[in-house]
Amino acid sequence: MSRMPAPVTLSARLASAFAPPAWLAHPHVQSVLPSLRLRRPLLARRAARMLACDRVHVLDCGEGVRLIGHHASHAAAGEAPARDLVILLHGWEGSAESLYVLSLGSHLFELGCDVFRLNFRDHGPSHHLNPEIFHSCRIAEVVGAVRCVQSMFPKQRLTIAGFSLGGNFALRVAVRAPARGIRLEQAIAVCPVLSPHSTMAALENGWFVYQRYFIAKWKRSLEIKQRHFPELYDFRPILAQHSLRAMTEMLVERYSEFPDLDAYLNGYSIVGDALAALEVPSRILFALDDPIIPARDLPALARTPRLEVLESARGGHCGFMDRLHGPSWADRQVAALMGLDTRGRDADGEPDRIPSAARTRDRDPGRP
Repeated sequence: MSRMPAPVTLSARLASAFAPPAWLAHPHVQSVLPSLRLRRPLLARRAARMLACDRVHVLDCGEGVRLIGHHASHAAAGEAPARDLVILLHGWEGSAESLYVLSLGSHLFELGCDVFRLNFRDHGPSHHLNPEIFHSCRIAEVVGAVRCVQSMFPKQRLTIAGFSLGGNFALRVAVRAPARGIRLEQAIAVCPVLSPHSTMAALENGWFVYQRYFIAKWKRSLEIKQRHFPELYDFRPILAQHSLRAMTEMLVERYSEFPDLDAYLNGYSIVGDALAALEVPSRILFALDDPIIPARDLPALARTPRLEVLESARGGHCGFMDRLHGPSWADRQVAALMGLDTRGRDADGEPDRIPSAARTRDRDPGRP
């Protein structure tokens, strides 16, 4: 079990307040920019050294489940073995190749950390590996994947970090890690899904672009799954729907073990007591203007000294972009939380500012 670090002060843990230029500040700009395809050539160049060391692994996650991951190690590049290994988890309908994953991964790799980018079931090129479809309650196989990775690299200190749904999974893995013999240093979640009910409502009632984006990606994924397993699936009624709620409800009723939509959504919620048993030091990096994960659900998280919430007034959904090139503000904060970048300088070599627009919310039950 990881030792809880000394009490964290805001100035020690947040290298700088997130203060984007005005033209980048809008939450929709912050939410859309990290995944723009126009950024891929720039990111490919920045991630070139990490990707040159990349090795694909098919992990045995238990009970016949297999997941695909990409491991980049300094030892494979002929360098000294890294002390730290971080497992990165993408968001829903993302992949190990998502731009935000490549951005954080390459930043951590350049700071001397080995990186394992995991694909969830039916994400990336993995639809053929398992006959059952992905859903967000499949936590056991992700725990199994993390356990498998640690068994492959037992001498390294292991951190897990994720974005959005991946951040939700990272925190749920942290709750279950000690019982499965997984030695996690810490878990870091960037804008994790808190209450799936609230997120679905935000997607339905918010800017139409988000729901259209996720529906289009999800439908493509279901079509791929159906092509691999035509004897098991006929998704045509689901593909004819035009709302996430209708699609999810039909999928739950026809292809899951859950009695109804509410039971399914409650199954991967992390509010209430879901994180109360945390033993692994865990941190959430959250933007209060996130248009997809409502900040009003933050007070419903379990109050535990193992969980710390670092709040920023701005940042959108998994954005935290204060420039168009180089590591994002979130990338730099994750590195600082891992202790990989202790120089007190940002990506351009300039001294970081003491926070003024961000604050920390300690979940110690002894505090108001």
